[in-house]
Amino acid sequence: MSDATLEQKPAEGPIIYPPLQGRARVMGTIALSAAVFMNVLDSSIANVSIPTIAGDLGVSSTQGTWVITSFAVANAITVPLTGWLTQRFGQVRLFTLSVLLFVLTSWLCGFAWSLESLVLFRVLQGAVAGPMIPLSQALMLGSYPRDKAGFALAMWSMTILVGPIAGPLLGGWISDNYTWPWIFYINVPIGLLAGWAAWQIYNERESRRRELPIDTIGLALLIVWVGALQILLDKGKELDWFASPFIVILAVVTVVAFVYFLIWELTAKHPIVDLTLFKERNFTAGVLSVSIAYGVFFGSVVLMPLWLQSTMGYTATWAGIALAPVGILAIVLSPIVGKLLGKHDPRVLATFAFLVFSLTSYIRSRFNTDVDILSIMLPTFIQGAAMATFFIPLTTITLSGLAPERVPGAAGLSNFARLLAGAFGTSITTTAWDDRASMHHAHLTEIARPGEPAFDYVMQTVRNQGFTQQQGAEMVNRIIEQQAHTMSVTDIFLASSVIFLLLLGLVWIAKPIKPSADSPKPPADAH
Repeated sequence: MSDATLEQKPAEGPIIYPPLQGRARVMGTIALSAAVFMNVLDSSIANVSIPTIAGDLGVSSTQGTWVITSFAVANAITVPLTGWLTQRFGQVRLFTLSVLLFVLTSWLCGFAWSLESLVLFRVLQGAVAGPMIPLSQALMLGSYPRDKAGFALAMWSMTILVGPIAGPLLGGWISDNYTWPWIFYINVPIGLLAGWAAWQIYNERESRRRELPIDTIGLALLIVWVGALQILLDKGKELDWFASPFIVILAVVTVVAFVYFLIWELTAKHPIVDLTLFKERNFTAGVLSVSIAYGVFFGSVVLMPLWLQSTMGYTATWAGIALAPVGILAIVLSPIVGKLLGKHDPRVLATFAFLVFSLTSYIRSRFNTDVDILSIMLPTFIQGAAMATFFIPLTTITLSGLAPERVPGAAGLSNFARLLAGAFGTSITTTAWDDRASMHHAHLTEIARPGEPAFDYVMQTVRNQGFTQQQGAEMVNRIIEQQAHTMSVTDIFLASSVIFLLLLGLVWIAKPIKPSADSPKPPADAH
């Protein structure tokens, strides 16, 4: 028989297939990697294109970040559903369907005619993308023998980490040389080929299906409180926060739905999220550490290209080039980190990651308007070392000590919290950037007025160059704007540096994990 011949097919429990062999394994690895690459690429390719998208759709860059947060929130909500959907439809069917629906929603994103329509299609895109990455990992591990599981995870991780390099470069180049819809259209051929190839190779290796009850009330409450909180964060500044009745209503809905969600999930027979996992010390320490750190990290990933393009005059292409080096050390060091985990305490590796994150944030907090591209690229390059030693060790801490049957639910809840923190981090960071810039602008304006030596000197200089008083005032205001937004960026990075240092204490709350060479490797969680 083919590779689909069963080693074991009990009446109940999982179906265990033999590993793929030869050409089938190679093609399966390529198909899964292409699908994952498409997914990860889409989460980073839009970052450098936000100013272009916002300008084309007639909205501000801050409003344009909804394109990122809407995808992240929808993606986070559907991740906990992966287990239930897998048992209902089968992992191969669900993976293929996820890929094909991702292609369809990518095509719709490219056809969006307004910010509202683009955000709607990004919500759909994020929702259908939820099962893709965890299922790709499961299928990848099933394609290799147990003694090559480390190699399979390395292949999977390499694909995940290529995204931060390719995304900014490709997004910037497309935005500058074509039109922004093509950052979504490029998913169509990749996704169609990946979906077709995956189905051809894995369709005879389907997992067992069975109908399970779904926690519809828990899911509804989850969508309500997460959605209300995200809208509150996105619209708060625009509507003057709690001076707006709409924001007040959103806050009430968020709190009430969240409280009911906690009560329901702790008492439901089949909860959509197993909150009792937080009774485990390592799980709680791991989830809080990875979520807070990822929220701060992802906020900076969105903020940097916005600042470079809107304040420093970079094109999308050059902003992409400036940010691309982040994945280089991550790719080089990830296999080494995998080996170190078998011999060293993951808390030590996570500590190293937070120290590097803190260092790179501090370096960025020293930037000014005269900073050159090499100075911008240096901390970005160094940050790759933190990425390699951040996700995998913290995932190891999070899942340590859990019974095997609880690991899938724990991984889903951890991913949900991390992705949600990324969306919230984006909203909070961009809002803080605008608020701090307004404050710095007001302070700088106080000294930029007639009678102040610096102001009088600048005005005299521009008059000597043939400019009018009005033109001189406009030039001074542009300088103040640039300085204010740059000072705001450095404020945020200084705060980020402090937060990463504080997280060191949280990591060491976790119990020590005894290294074991034969212990199962955790899922690489670097997307």
